[in-house]
Amino acid sequence: MKIYHSLDDFVKLTYAVVTSGTFDGVHIGHQKILSRLKEIAERNGGETVVITFWPHPRLVLYPEDTSLRLLNTFEEKAELLKEQGISHLIRIPFTKEFSNLTSHEFISRILVSTIGTKKLVIGYDHRFGHNRDGSFEELKANSHLYGFEVEEIPKQEIDQVAVSSTKIRKALESGDIHTANQLLGRPYSISGRVVKGDKLGRIIGFPTANIEVDSNHKLIPADGIYAATITYEHELYRGMLYIGNRPTVGGGRHSIEINIFNFEKEIYGDSLTIHIYQLIRHDSRFTDLESLKSALYRDKIKSEEILNAILPNN
Repeated sequence: MKIYHSLDDFVKLTYAVVTSGTFDGVHIGHQKILSRLKEIAERNGGETVVITFWPHPRLVLYPEDTSLRLLNTFEEKAELLKEQGISHLIRIPFTKEFSNLTSHEFISRILVSTIGTKKLVIGYDHRFGHNRDGSFEELKANSHLYGFEVEEIPKQEIDQVAVSSTKIRKALESGDIHTANQLLGRPYSISGRVVKGDKLGRIIGFPTANIEVDSNHKLIPADGIYAATITYEHELYRGMLYIGNRPTVGGGRHSIEINIFNFEKEIYGDSLTIHIYQLIRHDSRFTDLESLKSALYRDKIKSEEILNAILPNN
């Protein structure tokens, strides 16, 4: 997959099959659109193009609202789109100036003149352009003027629950990893760099790698202990994840720590990715370190049971 950080770098295609959006999470609703994109491209000898915007539009349009947390960093999103088999990813810097682009200007300048769109595939109720004035109905009514066809993917549902990035965020914030993973179509993941901690985990027999997350806007699930796997240097390991303020030892800064089973390497400064499978328990304050240690032993047994059931051959 080719990634473009400027429209100036893009060479107009003969037959471009295009979609656009923030694609936060690249969840199963997004995957339906991407699958259709590839199907049309293969049938017509075309190439798939995803247009996405970074930073997320809400961060630019409402800078005073600091509540938004994202399911993916741009790098994570790009990797997920690559896994989906997309040919071209265009990253458009979202600015206030860009937000003033009308839907007609977006279509004529970007979709037609720059990319060479022959088929545009959009999700249910997708809006674009200044004040979100562009719609599927407008596109369809004027497609003969633009020189491309447009197709809308119907609203996607799983067990009568509409798929959306917002629903996934709410599930993660409550610790409902099962629902989040079901809607994502894969385990939710956190990537980051290993930094030095106070080594308390090592003292009580559960050494942890402290993780510094790549982005301040990345959504971190609810505080608690989770069964997880870890990708480090292309190898997969099992472990348990802790998210919280460590109330048993006086609280303090919010920590993300991973205890990697059967692992003794020094990995300070290295990057890894944590894949989260299930909440074992919410964060708790224990009366002393021995009580905490006993709880962690139980957590480890539970983590191993969960991971053995989900990943029996790994």
